[in-house]
Amino acid sequence: MRLFAASLATETNTFSPIPTSRANFEASAYFPAGQHPDRATHTTAPLYVARQRAKREGFELIEGSCFWAEPSGTCAKADYEEMRNEILAQLKAAMPVDGVLLGLHGAMVAHGYDDCEGDILEHVRAIVGPSVPIGVELDPHCHLTEKRVRLANAVILYKEYPHIDFVERAEELVDIILKTIRGEIKPVMSLYDCRMIELVPTTREPGRSFVDRMSALEGKDGILSVSLAHGFQQGDVPEIGTRVLVITDNDKAKGDALAAKLGEEFRSLKGQFAPPVTPLDEALDRALGGAANGPRVIADSTDNAGGGAASDNTNIIHRLRERGIGDAAVGPVWDPVAVEFCLTAGVGATIPLRFGGKAASTSGTPVDGEVTVLGAIRNGTQSFGTAKVPIGNAVGIRIDGIDVALLSHRTQALGLEIFTSVGIDPTQKRIVSVKSTNHFHAAYGPIASEVIYTDGGGPSHLDVRKYPYRKINRPLWPHDPLPPGRLVV
Repeated sequence: MRLFAASLATETNTFSPIPTSRANFEASAYFPAGQHPDRATHTTAPLYVARQRAKREGFELIEGSCFWAEPSGTCAKADYEEMRNEILAQLKAAMPVDGVLLGLHGAMVAHGYDDCEGDILEHVRAIVGPSVPIGVELDPHCHLTEKRVRLANAVILYKEYPHIDFVERAEELVDIILKTIRGEIKPVMSLYDCRMIELVPTTREPGRSFVDRMSALEGKDGILSVSLAHGFQQGDVPEIGTRVLVITDNDKAKGDALAAKLGEEFRSLKGQFAPPVTPLDEALDRALGGAANGPRVIADSTDNAGGGAASDNTNIIHRLRERGIGDAAVGPVWDPVAVEFCLTAGVGATIPLRFGGKAASTSGTPVDGEVTVLGAIRNGTQSFGTAKVPIGNAVGIRIDGIDVALLSHRTQALGLEIFTSVGIDPTQKRIVSVKSTNHFHAAYGPIASEVIYTDGGGPSHLDVRKYPYRKINRPLWPHDPLPPGRLVV
């Protein structure tokens, strides 16, 4: 048995001012064919899991290239095609194969391609033919298009948000594809469109219970897998939105019925999934009020690099200074120039510094003042489940009693290392403000006495009605009254 595995993934914010090129992929994670490290990363788990299974079960795995870029704006057409074609050439050279495994994201957009994943699958299917099973793992913040579901044999999405289960879902995907090749099962997919856009954290209700219910259905009565595509609200593409995907063992009618049932259950909970957003001053008042067992974590999702924002908005830092609030930590702030200035000055130095407020009109104004360099690291990483995510060169600084983590590599707050590796202990702060929407929960939830969401004035709003969509298929809630759900596949 011969399997081919590769990965090409990013999450495209079509409203972001930060363009995406191949250089961005190579700066984040690029593993040429056969050079993937012996650990799973966010979007390469199918390859990693297949490698482990190949060692145990004796089949041959041909490893193609793997690409990942931090979320940002639309990818350059030529760069996307170059990366895609690199993988396709490797697949052609590996032929014949018995199966294909792809680690994709599901919300990648390039100039001329609203559905990059569908385009990749179309080319892969043309190479391997109609009978070779293709398995795909996607992030739940994907645009789960009809095209990609019709072209693949099995599509599985992470269930958790924060995405701490990418290895477990890859295990399920590899198992389904291996059983399909061996003739033990015949996966059939059913896709139901809820006709809505929702943010679905699994760290709070009702998202937690809904995902647990999906999981409980799997492995029984021919139900192989159940996935929920949340959709990616910063992507202006036709098939944006929340969809339910069910894979059965050759029982389309059962899959259709279950997908529709779960889809209608989800629709009945509209508007209840996303956390409430507290105005900034009210959030600060709440964070300062009363005794607390641990820091109060204030999450600013509007400047989340994981959603394509610049992560250099300064509004919260300015407000902390204006109100004379110290004993706080803020991060990460993306500013490679300020990082280099601080590295040159050295740990312990006090220097005049301007930082933040650079990338866009939504970045706020730069922060100016005397700062003390608390700590520094070169080529640092932070934890995201079992993965290690680069933060680049980074420093911790203190200004007016506020500690700030400055990074040279644009990324969101995932692990505590964005602070601890640069001399800041977030567990000892009264307030910790993180630039992230929900992935921070895995590391910061356990240390927080309370998590408060606020709007820091960045570009990535939780309220999807603020985005100037032009391509989305309407009617679509919450832009319109909730239209009827529909079976797509």
